[in-house]
Amino acid sequence: MALGSKYQIDMCHGPLFGKVLLFSVPLMVSNIMQVLFNAVDLVIIGRFASSNSLAAVGACGSLTALFLNFFFGLSAGANVVVARCIGARQKKATSHAVHTAMAVAFWGGIVLAAAGVFIARTALEIMETPPEVLPKAVLYMRLFALSVPLILLYNYGSAVMRATGDTRRPLVFMLIAGVIKVLLTFVLVRFGGMDVAGLVLASIIANSVAVFLIFRALSGARDASRLLVRKIGFTRGSLRDILKIGFPAGIQGSLFGLSNVVIQSAINSFGPAAMAGSAAAGSLEGIVYVGFNAYYYSTISFVGQNYGAGKYKRLLRSFFYTLTLAVATAAVLGWSIYLVGEPLLRCYNPEREVIGWGLLRMRYLILPYLLCAAMEVLSGGLRGLGHSFKPMIVTLLGVCVFRVAWVWWILPLDRTMNTLLLSYTVSWVLVLTVNGGIFYWVVHRLFQQKAHAAPGSSPRHLTLRP
Repeated sequence: MALGSKYQIDMCHGPLFGKVLLFSVPLMVSNIMQVLFNAVDLVIIGRFASSNSLAAVGACGSLTALFLNFFFGLSAGANVVVARCIGARQKKATSHAVHTAMAVAFWGGIVLAAAGVFIARTALEIMETPPEVLPKAVLYMRLFALSVPLILLYNYGSAVMRATGDTRRPLVFMLIAGVIKVLLTFVLVRFGGMDVAGLVLASIIANSVAVFLIFRALSGARDASRLLVRKIGFTRGSLRDILKIGFPAGIQGSLFGLSNVVIQSAINSFGPAAMAGSAAAGSLEGIVYVGFNAYYYSTISFVGQNYGAGKYKRLLRSFFYTLTLAVATAAVLGWSIYLVGEPLLRCYNPEREVIGWGLLRMRYLILPYLLCAAMEVLSGGLRGLGHSFKPMIVTLLGVCVFRVAWVWWILPLDRTMNTLLLSYTVSWVLVLTVNGGIFYWVVHRLFQQKAHAAPGSSPRHLTLRP
């Protein structure tokens, strides 16, 4: 399938390492800038509102992630399916996958918005949100829920563009939306006195701009990935393929979010200062996470396209490139941020107690973050190969069940934040070890199947069956 845009990357031919960087760096910069924009929003809230307002946003962080993670996982399925169809040069299947993906985003967003408004207060009460923080947290959560359809449409549109190799234009779109969001947040909070409501209203306006730009780009594509609004709808085969790969990823993301809700509930028990410090540190962690997480999506796209094209050695090389780059990115970004952690945390809130809690969290999460980076890339490699169920089960047991069990049984033995945060590092080691063994087994089996294939048989017929 010929490339339909100068922005797209041919992942199946030519020098590989440079293309991995060309694909990944704009995505990484885009993700980091998005987190930085969100960090600026938190700084504005912390400086011009109150520590309770900052704590309210932090209290909703794990809950909003729980809402979105399932459909973000499905978007990974859309990425894989579109990338495979492009690699296998299946034009009609590519078009069906694109329009089905956008239908999932639209209708999924509507359902999540309604659910978020309805259960916001109950969920936050279950999480033991302190009474002085609860009203603002409920308001923030309900308003955020209304923005979910826009968030999903942008996310799925970006996933389609990543599948074609285009990560540069989503970077530009995000920068435009991010600047709009920060400026509006400052005006609405500082001069409009809108507090957390101003933060969400600015996000809704900025996300609307981003969705418009994504739709315009996809509608102007000159290949099978072109989006026609009138054709947005479900195609049975495409929906089945997206769900087959994306549903386990979505379940994994949701359960991952659920375990974080349990963790957040435990953090809430240490009081508003701990909540505010954790929220500030979590914002800085987000910079590191989205930096190396760009290689998760790179792995999905490169492995997916080369799997569809039957190019197994190229597939494996691309995986090792993304793994190395992800670990290096996590180490450089994480350790650099930790070295200047105190002045960075002071930007969010100058209170000494808040900064102390934030530094404690950074010590346990940011420094060993390279383990999480390797874990993410391994999951991306398995999903690109069509094996989405296996990493879901491993993550379910090694992260979700393990962390919840840790909060219930280990934390009571030594009820400190140190003990609580240690659960992250231990769970990363567990999942990394098991997924590494699964990836080796899957790739070894794939090469064995190719070696025993009948002479003259099409590798494409083999590779499209995980």
